[in-house]
Amino acid sequence: MSNANLLSWIEISYKALAHNIKSLAGLTGKSKLAVSVKANAYGHGLLEISGLLSKHKQIEYLTVHSFEEAQAVRLGGWLRKIMILGPVQANLLEALFEYDIEPVIFEKTTLRKLGSISNKLKKNMRTHLKLETGTNRQGIAEKELEDFVEIYKSYPYLKKPYGASTHFANIEDTTNHEYAEYQLENFNRMIKKLDSLQMKPVLLHTASSAALILFKKTHFDLVRPGIAMYGHWPSKETIATHLNQGGKNNLFQPLLSWKTRITQLKSVAADEFVGYGCTYRTSKKTRLAVLPVGYFDGYSRALSNHSYVLVGGKRAPVRGRICMNLMMADVSDIKGVKLGDEVTLIGSSGRDSVTAEQLAGWSNSINYEILSRLGSHIPRLIV
Repeated sequence: MSNANLLSWIEISYKALAHNIKSLAGLTGKSKLAVSVKANAYGHGLLEISGLLSKHKQIEYLTVHSFEEAQAVRLGGWLRKIMILGPVQANLLEALFEYDIEPVIFEKTTLRKLGSISNKLKKNMRTHLKLETGTNRQGIAEKELEDFVEIYKSYPYLKKPYGASTHFANIEDTTNHEYAEYQLENFNRMIKKLDSLQMKPVLLHTASSAALILFKKTHFDLVRPGIAMYGHWPSKETIATHLNQGGKNNLFQPLLSWKTRITQLKSVAADEFVGYGCTYRTSKKTRLAVLPVGYFDGYSRALSNHSYVLVGGKRAPVRGRICMNLMMADVSDIKGVKLGDEVTLIGSSGRDSVTAEQLAGWSNSINYEILSRLGSHIPRLIV
């Protein structure tokens, strides 16, 4: 698809994706790669990214949050393994067998229902236990392990858990990783208990992007990168720790650029208000560019009067409040701006750039949110 007829579009760099896969494969060693494509592939496009990942044999799994995401990538042509990290409604459990999808289990009712369906269909089901080690979201407490083992023993087609996982609560936002070490100790103890109950899983997996980068002992059999696959560091603290460990800062390249076009240019006199709430007032004669993008598309209202866009490689400050479908930028100091000119919202233009991390800082958020909230209606173009 060409961008010629588009007012707003997102470009995805295949070259950057290949670079990131190579970097992650170099970090993981023998551990297998399971790439997270939940939340519309962190805003990059679920089917677009899964299609690109299918070209790389290093990727053994895709991980998703919901059955709907799993079904979409399977029907979209992904032939390898799929793991659902989130809950699955009872009426969709039988479809897991049809589409060969592996659920993560964190409560007993679902496991019993899967066991009953597996008996009826006489089909094996690969399941993964989510062990509660200290995040206190989804997860199985250590005192519950024996109950889950008994359920597995009651349903022969379930056999035993194929995988066991956990998720770290405080590995990105700090340079002190005592709590992550505590969680890892809990995980290892629970695996020993499963082993003693003759239910040790085949695959162990705990490593998110930050854990994968910083702690080799969390890699086990499978790693689950998310944000790093898309070319972004999980946090400043992750970079700092990595560099302190002797690492390099060239591991990842952002895949995504977001662009739009100028749909109106207008002159505004000095001492005039711009936008809702009269939050910006011109101090001189101003040339404004109106852009057909707003908070519906994922450009946060919190960026009002705080961010800038790039026009011809030059910075144009955002003026006034971000609207639902529109925003305004000051192009007074940029020469030669014309109606229809390309505008960069995220990405590079000329020698300058605006990053998801900058937008996150200006809106008191994180890069994950900036990316994952980009509207799914915006066309994604592979470049």
